Amino acid sequence: MTIKSKISLGLAFMFAIILGLGGLGVYYLNELANDSQAILKDNYISLQYVSDMQKALLERTSDPDAFQQFDENLRRQEANVTEEGEQEITTALRRDFNRLKLIPTDTAATKRLQTNLLQLDDINRQAMFRKNGTAKKTATDALLLLAVVGTFCFLIVLSFVVNFPSYIARPVRELTRGIREITSRNFEERLHFRSSDEFGELARSFNSMAQKLDEYEHSNLAKLLFEKKRIDTLIQLMGDGIIGLDENKKVLFANPVACRLLGMDEAKLIGRYAPDIASVNDLMRTLIQDLMTEHWPETTPRPEKNGLLKIYDPTPTSQSLSGNGSDGKGKESYFNKQIHAVTVAPTGEGEPRPAGWVIMLENITSFKELDQAKTNFIATVSHELKTPISSIKLSLKLLDDSRIGQLNEEQKQLVGHVRDDAERLLSITGELVNMAQVESGQIQLKIETVAPADIVRYATNALQVSANQKHIRFDVNAPLDLPTIKADPDKASWVLVNFLSNAVRHSPEDNRIDVSVYPVGNQVEFLVRDYGAGIRAEHRDRIFERYFRAPGNNGQSSGTGLGLAIAKEFIESMGGEIGLKSDLQDGAAFYFRLPGS
Repeated sequence: MTIKSKISLGLAFMFAIILGLGGLGVYYLNELANDSQAILKDNYISLQYVSDMQKALLERTSDPDAFQQFDENLRRQEANVTEEGEQEITTALRRDFNRLKLIPTDTAATKRLQTNLLQLDDINRQAMFRKNGTAKKTATDALLLLAVVGTFCFLIVLSFVVNFPSYIARPVRELTRGIREITSRNFEERLHFRSSDEFGELARSFNSMAQKLDEYEHSNLAKLLFEKKRIDTLIQLMGDGIIGLDENKKVLFANPVACRLLGMDEAKLIGRYAPDIASVNDLMRTLIQDLMTEHWPETTPRPEKNGLLKIYDPTPTSQSLSGNGSDGKGKESYFNKQIHAVTVAPTGEGEPRPAGWVIMLENITSFKELDQAKTNFIATVSHELKTPISSIKLSLKLLDDSRIGQLNEEQKQLVGHVRDDAERLLSITGELVNMAQVESGQIQLKIETVAPADIVRYATNALQVSANQKHIRFDVNAPLDLPTIKADPDKASWVLVNFLSNAVRHSPEDNRIDVSVYPVGNQVEFLVRDYGAGIRAEHRDRIFERYFRAPGNNGQSSGTGLGLAIAKEFIESMGGEIGLKSDLQDGAAFYFRLPGS
């Protein structure tokens, strides 16, 4: 039987109970009405007739219409004979009344009439008392029967009201509990209620689904364990330090590099509360301070937290600039800290939930050593070149002096070429000095009023040879009527040269690079657009970080990761802005803006 049929049958049963109670009440009300009507019709009216006849009998001597009234009431009484013995008395009344009409002075007939009237009155009064008792008995029986039947029906309806919702709600509650267990990956959960209706079919379908999920879970368990083992092995073999925390900040895993840097065994880290470890370990305190000092809502993923750390590595494995490996002695190493929030979206839910964090310590010691070596090289070269360049310029000046000797035209041209080369070398030395200033944090600016077209012209000429080698053309859009800018021309040119150099490096052959300059508010924007592979979305936020190198199409990274970082410092030191356009389908577009004059 279906649930619809059961509900319809239950409602029909309740309707039948209500109808039965109503019918029984109507029946007994009708019986009481009949008893009351019988008293009024059979007895009370007869008493009224008797009273009128007694009154007429007393007034017969003074009222000439008394006999007529008596006769009229007697006829009515003759038509309303209902009780036993009432007929004989009514007949005697008619006989004695006829005799009295013939002989009005008949005293004996008068006495008999009075006696019979009293008897008739007594018979009807007794009948009224008797019928009143019957009505009372009927009412009592009705109340008793209605009370019994009503109580029985009330108990049935109460049982129906209490049990029927439970009949509907219990399977739904069991199904809800079962679904929650399945959601919690307890695929051994089963529904145990049995019935032949839709709930029974639902229970059987649910149990079949749970069984199939259980079989699927166990069939993939070995594969999942294999994949987990593979990931664990990769984490253990990585050269960077990796620490995993769950959403409660308990350590889930730590590879050997992280354990070495922390100076703790893996067994003492796994499962422990990270702040407890931080209370006795300075490095752990530094690593998790961003997680402890900032408060995000639990439903909001935490942003990445990066930073450069200088950590003592007791057994360094990274190679230095000279190419030598670890010599077994500890040294101060440089690591780039990255904190990645882990969020998961449970099956069937749209909102992701926090699942913990992964802390990575990327070893950038080799790049730092390269950077220091480069800084030393720049300082040395810039210092060493100034002396010979000054000597060359002094010698050229002496050659121009006519007191030393006259030069022919060909010699003058050669001297001019040498002078130009010396000036170019001096300019290069100045750029090297600027690089050293950036590295030392002491940038010296020479702010001038500059025409944007001059900066573009210098940069494109400097990269023309490299572009020609790859058959790349520069499409320049730099109107001559652009407003001038307030900037250091050497540093602004250096940034544009860096942009163009990167664009040439990452552009395919036989392609073009767009160079555009246009005003933006009270600033002038320089834009370099190439049509190469572009930059992945996950790398765009870090492209201007020091030592960060975005991987190319082959997965390899080029450069030292310093060029764009230095360009950013140059532009920001001049009060400008620098960035990367993020709304491109292919290629990359770098820009910087400098204030107008």
